[in-house]
Amino acid sequence: MPPAELITAVQQARTGGSPLSMRIARKIVGHFQTLKPVAQAADADTASLTKREHEILTLLAKGFLYKEIADQLQISINTVRVHIQKVYEKLHVHSRSQAIMRFLGKSAVICF
Repeated sequence: MPPAELITAVQQARTGGSPLSMRIARKIVGHFQTLKPVAQAADADTASLTKREHEILTLLAKGFLYKEIADQLQISINTVRVHIQKVYEKLHVHSRSQAIMRFLGKSAVICF
């Protein structure tokens, strides 16, 4: 960075500003532009769930155990497990909490 730019950056920081290089500013703007498609992708993923998968995921989000879900829907625990596995595949997740977060629409996570 040329000395004149460094002095300007220090003065901006001293007065409460936050100087950014154009390269960093572009990265930040680019990152936020990609958040919307991620959210749309999550919507598309949840739209691919069957009615039964929606029911199971709703009960899972309410804190029900697999056995309780099976009892409520009058299906076997193994059937619940199969549905959950299909939900994980469709939502591209690996855990109950990730599936619930995606299902509830909280998939936009900001990472730098």
